[in-house]
Amino acid sequence: MRQRRLLPKQLCSTDSHRDSWASWDWSERGVGERSASEGEISQTLRENQQEVCETLRTAGPQLTFSPPRMTRALFISLFSCLAAINQASLINRCDLAKVLHQEDLDGFEGYSVSDWLCLAFVESHFNISKVNEYADGSSDYGIFQINSHYWCNDYQSHSENTCHMTCQELLSPNLLATIKCAKKIVSRAGGMKNWAEWSIHCAGRPLSYWITGCHMG
Repeated sequence: MRQRRLLPKQLCSTDSHRDSWASWDWSERGVGERSASEGEISQTLRENQQEVCETLRTAGPQLTFSPPRMTRALFISLFSCLAAINQASLINRCDLAKVLHQEDLDGFEGYSVSDWLCLAFVESHFNISKVNEYADGSSDYGIFQINSHYWCNDYQSHSENTCHMTCQELLSPNLLATIKCAKKIVSRAGGMKNWAEWSIHCAGRPLSYWITGCHMG
């Protein structure tokens, strides 16, 4: 569906900007619900849009944005955030909650669906296709950022391959391989503490808001 173009000031006055999620550390701020009309718009787009609009607000009257004179920086920023969406495979929070519930992760090893949602957000921002490379040659894969050195085989670096699968399987949109491997990780000593980001941002915090508005049955 083709959408009408918005000029910068119009873009910053739309509901999608006013209702955009704030910082990703929602445990301190509370979670805002995305409206159904926002669909699969990514957090990446929202953050880039917020930065552009902040520039508009702080620049004051000396910065004008008539279409012929729109600054190159604004074009680059908008183009970059749209390119990021094309390269990402994002999953809606409630859709992910439903998959996790169906695959019996609610209560698995004592962790709730809210724990898993918090983990997925702090690790990948719900990006199924995320790959993060490290200087030691290993990489983290998928929505839970599972590392190739210990858990999967990327055929590029030494791997213990404890999950007995290729790392590319962890990028599958059906999430079955990812969930299978994640269960194995959580079953090990330390449970979700095997993910440092979960320990920092999720452990010991109230997390029930992660499933607010989601119907998992």
